Amino acid sequence: MIRRATTADIPDLDRLLYQVAEVHHRGRPDLFRGGAKKYSDEELAAIIADDERPIFVYEDGDAADRVATDGGTGAAGGGVIGYAFCVFQRNKGSHVLTDITTLYIDDLCVDESARGRHVGEALYRHVLGFAREHGCYNVTLNVWSCNPSAMAFYEHCGLKPQKIGMETIL
Repeated sequence: MIRRATTADIPDLDRLLYQVAEVHHRGRPDLFRGGAKKYSDEELAAIIADDERPIFVYEDGDAADRVATDGGTGAAGGGVIGYAFCVFQRNKGSHVLTDITTLYIDDLCVDESARGRHVGEALYRHVLGFAREHGCYNVTLNVWSCNPSAMAFYEHCGLKPQKIGMETIL
């Protein structure tokens, strides 16, 4: 089941945020701290309350049973095994950009123990439907080049590069 996140989901969101942070830390330890997460619990509560920044969670009713049988590596507690953090972006008043509304996927994560079960695809399809219902022109996201499995997943979902960030490390 996919639904909007509530404050009761914060412990599960924290667990998944640490997983994402670790992937980024392994890929770019020069940029991402180990053992960190993107948002504090207070920030998460504020985001959950903000309709301009919807968070969708994938709740698996069987997750608690899986934890008991897989040695505790599955989703804990409430059964949240994936999330999609989204942000509405609007270009009203821009001198160069057209007046569109974009739904930006700030973060999408599937619990390590639930990968390969199409949870990410279900979350992505849900986000697309939500964006359509809210009159969005497009859905965008950023993906780090140090995360080739995420890049392959998004390409599998039909996303195409919109812009490319480049760097020189000094």
